[in-house]
Amino acid sequence: MISFKVNNEVVTFDGADNTPLLWVIRDHVKLKGTKFGCGIGQCGACMVHVDGRARKACITKVSKVAGRDVTTIEGLASPEDTLHPVQQAWIEEDVPQCGYCQAGQIMAAVDLLQQIPKPSDAEIGQNMSNICRCGTYVRIRKAIHRASELIAEAK
Repeated sequence: MISFKVNNEVVTFDGADNTPLLWVIRDHVKLKGTKFGCGIGQCGACMVHVDGRARKACITKVSKVAGRDVTTIEGLASPEDTLHPVQQAWIEEDVPQCGYCQAGQIMAAVDLLQQIPKPSDAEIGQNMSNICRCGTYVRIRKAIHRASELIAEAK
């Protein structure tokens, strides 16, 4: 049995150790914000945070998160239901088109801003490897810059 936290709630999983974390989150924990995209770690639709760092859940075996903290898009907002600054920026900049990849994009952007609080366009391009089939990359970049401002204002 594997035990870990998802959005600060203890979860136990009694299945195969090599089950992808994505399927444990979606099918066992019943959180549907983390999406299946490619299944090979290329698109980023399945992005979650493990101990505060971005991880692709489709290629992360559940055994690798034993005893660790996993955060999904559902757990990104504060307990008071205050949106994370990246989520707020996504709304302000009207980023989503179809929206399928956006949870993964937001999780990747949060990780980027934790590493580089005020990224340049080039740094965003180098570090945001998620794929958006609708091509909302210009709005994603604007939202990351806006989130950087919101985070700085909150300090």
